Amino acid sequence: EPLGRSRAGGIRAASLSKGRRRPRHVNRPNGTNHMDRVPMTREGYEALKADLKEKQAEIHRLAKQIGEAAEEGDLKENAEYHACRERQGIVKAQVDDIEDKLARAEVIDTENLGGSRVAFGAWVTLEDIDNGDEVTYRIVGTDEADIDQGTISVTSPMARAMINREEGDEVKVKAPGGLRTYEVVSINWKAQG
Repeated sequence: EPLGRSRAGGIRAASLSKGRRRPRHVNRPNGTNHMDRVPMTREGYEALKADLKEKQAEIHRLAKQIGEAAEEGDLKENAEYHACRERQGIVKAQVDDIEDKLARAEVIDTENLGGSRVAFGAWVTLEDIDNGDEVTYRIVGTDEADIDQGTISVTSPMARAMINREEGDEVKVKAPGGLRTYEVVSINWKAQG
């Protein structure tokens, strides 16, 4: 049995029994753990799958272009060949990223959600306390967020401030211009309009 050193400096038996390994967590460059689940709506999941199909088709097109460019002869001076190889590497990295997200996806069926508290998938209308302006956001997964479409990431400061709030509650959000205060006007679970 392997031996190790105790804190006091003495020798002790290793705490792991034969055949058992501690789980190895792979930390990603963006700070997420490899095993972290990725919450997303059904729509977001389907959009990622469609994007994956497009990227895989692009890889096949690029492979064909690389083959054609390679037939032209001297590869050292073949700009088309090198451009296609570079693009192929970029697209392969994107495919790997999408496949990883799909594998870790936690698809949340928002059709069956409801309630009086703000949660993932809800459409939330807020009123800015200072100027009376109203905005409506839907809380979605990180990869689905698009402020121009009125969707925000569940990990954004705004969404984190809204989670578990009810109609009439105040929401305070630190914004680049300072602290903003909103009131939750409504919470909806179906698309409006």
